[in-house]
Parts: sequence; C-alpha cells; structure tokens
Amino acid sequence: MTSGQTTDWLRRSFARWEVFLLFVLIGTFICGANVSRYFLTASNLSIALAGMTPTAIVALPMTLIIVTGEIDISVGSIVGLCASVMAVCLEQKLPVEVAMVLGVVVGTLAGFINGLIVVYGVLPSLVVTIGTLALYRGIAQIILNERGVSGFPEWYQSIGFGTIDGTPIPWSSIIFILFFIGFAVFLHATHWGRALYAIGNNREAVRFSGISTNRAILGVFVASGTMSSLAAIILTAYLASARSDTAIGLELPVITAVVLGGVNIFGGAGTMIGVLLIVTLIVFGASEILQKTGTLWRSRRARSLKD
Repeated sequence: MTSGQTTDWLRRSFARWEVFLLFVLIGTFICGANVSRYFLTASNLSIALAGMTPTAIVALPMTLIIVTGEIDISVGSIVGLCASVMAVCLEQKLPVEVAMVLGVVVGTLAGFINGLIVVYGVLPSLVVTIGTLALYRGIAQIILNERGVSGFPEWYQSIGFGTIDGTPIPWSSIIFILFFIGFAVFLHATHWGRALYAIGNNREAVRFSGISTNRAILGVFVASGTMSSLAAIILTAYLASARSDTAIGLELPVITAVVLGGVNIFGGAGTMIGVLLIVTLIVFGASEILQKTGTLWRSRRARSLKD
C-alpha cells in the first residue's frame, strides 16, 4: 500500500460516523471524570450498564427493522404486555420459569402479528405499529389493571441488577453482549444480513433477484417481539416489579439510539457498532455531563477573571 493509499484509507476511516461517536464517548468519560470523582467508580458504571440493558436489547432488532426501511413503534407496549403476562402468572402461583416462557411466547406472537399485518396487509409499518402500540398496551391494562405485582424470587431479580461474583459487571450486560455479537454477525457477516441492506435500498430489485422480502420483513418483526419479551424479563427483574405501564415510552429512546447510531431512517445503511456507541452515550448522560462541564468551566473562568 502506497503512502497515498494509506492517507486515503485513514481519511475514509476517520470520516466514519462511528469513529466520531467513539471520540465523543471518550470525551464523555473524560468530562465525566472531571465533573465528578464518582463517575468512574465501579458502582456507578455497574448501575449505568444495568439500566441501559433493556433499551440496548430492544435496539438490536430495531436496527434490523430500520435497515429494511420499516419501523416498529410498538416495542414499549410489547414489553409492557409481556411484563403483565408474567405478573399474572406469578399471581396465579405459576413457577417463574413458566412465566418467563409465556412472556417470550406472547412477545414473539405480538411481533409476528405486526409483521403479518405489514407484509400481507400491505400497510405502512408506522401506521400498523402505532395501532398495535395502543392495542398491546390496552391488553396489558385489561390483564393487570392498575395494580403492580412484586415478590419475584431473588435469583430472578439478580438477572436485572445482580453482578458476576467479584466484579461490577451485571449479568444483564453479559446477556446483551452475547446477543449483540449474534446480531452483529448476522447483519454484517451473512448473506441474510446483506439482504436486509438490499431490501432497504431497493425492494423491487431484491424481489426480482429471488430473495423473499416478505419472509425477511416478517422475520425482523418476529425478532423484535422476541427481544422485547427478553427486555421485559430483564426490566421486571431490574425493577423487582411489573405493571401494565412498564416501559411506557421505551420506543422513543430505542429509535433515537438507532437513528443517531448512523442507521438511515429510510433504510439501506447503518452498523451495529454505531448503535452500541450511541446507546452507551445516552446511558452515561453525555449531554448532562457536557452541560455540567460547561457550567464548571464558566464558574472557574469567572473566578479567574475576578482574581
């Protein structure tokens, strides 16, 4: 590789959105450490990581959906519905393991219904999932009314905020990392993942090439429902309770994370690593840290001018 080619490669690499996000993340940690001596403590990092996991988990299938040019507004309601189903199972004295399985089944079914209507009803996914957002949340409220259910066993609660023995690393973060690797490999290293990019770029061309666009779109909506049910398990374990309004509004930070992570809202472009970086930025409060840093800098500047 000649020096010109090396310079070209470096210029293209540093021009990537993900590299910019990485620098912003590093800057956030530096600013956070300067603003507060507690920012980089093991307990603070552990709490932040545990808190980000439900959002991060739902963002994985949302990335696939948006890459294809679709969107799913109902993910928060699916999480609430699954949490409500698990809560009712607990009230009926069913084992927690059974409640978890039923929660996953309900979430997967909800995602399947979304995909079915989008694909075979030939309706815009935005319209469909706005409708099912209200539908699933309404069913959750019918099931659980306004009451909250707690009393989950200790081992279950440890899924949400428990840490690996001797480390500050939450178990939920390990679960997320495993799924992140799986989704990243699927999207970036398999022909099925590359097909999703192609669908987002030119759906008609993909259809004529012999790829089943209907099956692919149905598949990503099913994945969204399944991962939302997993997020419900982790979130109820983290909160140690379940309500019908669990995860209300979750779709907003999830979609924000995916789009700010560099995924084109119209489909066809984006990476998993960008989504991971922006989720981390959101959870560690980049804007709040920068605001506090600015206030700290202005106060120091005022003192220096006064002196």
